[in-house]
Amino acid sequence: MAYTTIDDPTIYFNTVLFSGNETARSITGVGFQPDWVWIKDRSQSYNHHLFDSVRGATKRLKSDVTDAESTNAQTLTAFGSDGFSLGTDNATNGNGSSVVSWNWKAGTSFTNDASSTGIGSIDSTGSVNTDAGFSIVSWTGTGSAGTVAHNLGSVPEWYIIKNRSDANNWAVYHHKSNSNPEQYALYLDSTSAATDDSGLANDTAPTSTVFSLTNGNYGNQSSYNYIGYFFSEVQGYSKFGSYVGNGSSSGTYVHLGFKPAWVLMKATTAGEHWNLHDNKRDPINVCDAALKPNNSSTEEDTDRLDFVSNGFKHRSSGGGYNSSNTFIYMAFAESPFVNSNGVPNNAR
Repeated sequence: MAYTTIDDPTIYFNTVLFSGNETARSITGVGFQPDWVWIKDRSQSYNHHLFDSVRGATKRLKSDVTDAESTNAQTLTAFGSDGFSLGTDNATNGNGSSVVSWNWKAGTSFTNDASSTGIGSIDSTGSVNTDAGFSIVSWTGTGSAGTVAHNLGSVPEWYIIKNRSDANNWAVYHHKSNSNPEQYALYLDSTSAATDDSGLANDTAPTSTVFSLTNGNYGNQSSYNYIGYFFSEVQGYSKFGSYVGNGSSSGTYVHLGFKPAWVLMKATTAGEHWNLHDNKRDPINVCDAALKPNNSSTEEDTDRLDFVSNGFKHRSSGGGYNSSNTFIYMAFAESPFVNSNGVPNNAR
């Protein structure tokens, strides 16, 4: 049996809750210097705001719309050793609002000159954490089909690409989106089912060194700037798979091998919302506080699922969760079911 190499997942991923006060401030308690910060006002219908250390502070993208990157000096103003700093912007620090931030650590900068290294055909820069299977990659489009280094050292199971320079969909690759996933795309800003779309991956599966692009808007339009977030599974820390809903209020159980801290799911065979849950907004079951990355709506409270010691269990027959469709999921751990010494975490 393979055991986790990460006994404490919170050194790589953590959720932090805070109350907005519309005053410049620091948010701490993340536990590390985050490189990808995703912020959502839970009580107001503001956009989801995404920031990363590769693009730099104040540069925001919004997952629920196709907008190009914009700069706002009153949003996330700096990345700190234990969190981040905020300005006075209402969407990220609105007075009296309940706000959530999801935070990931990369931390090791890289530059790939493709002509020098022979890895890929398009130059890239970024930040990577191979222990956690996470990298942030930045590149400039060439207008011709090509490949880009992701620096994970392993095959990514899912990734998200956004055109920073123009209004285009957030293109999502997931290795379980279809029997031929390299031919299909999902869109983080949309309810669409998985769509046959060669514009994302050029009908080519990623490898342990590179991912593929066409000359299209999603990732390689000439002279446009792009950002991508790439993930590969790590035993006991992350899991990116699929399940089939059973359409019952006693819903499908999904085995992860850990108790989840964060779960994002999407129906691939039907037009349904993305749904996102975490263990901080719902520290005890039922996990009914849902946010939708494709929608700026406030948090919903409806019986949805339980986080259990080695996976999650659906408690709803709802279309966005457990209808008789195929779903993909992306999950990160609160704690592994079995630690690196092979000892169950519930052992006494």
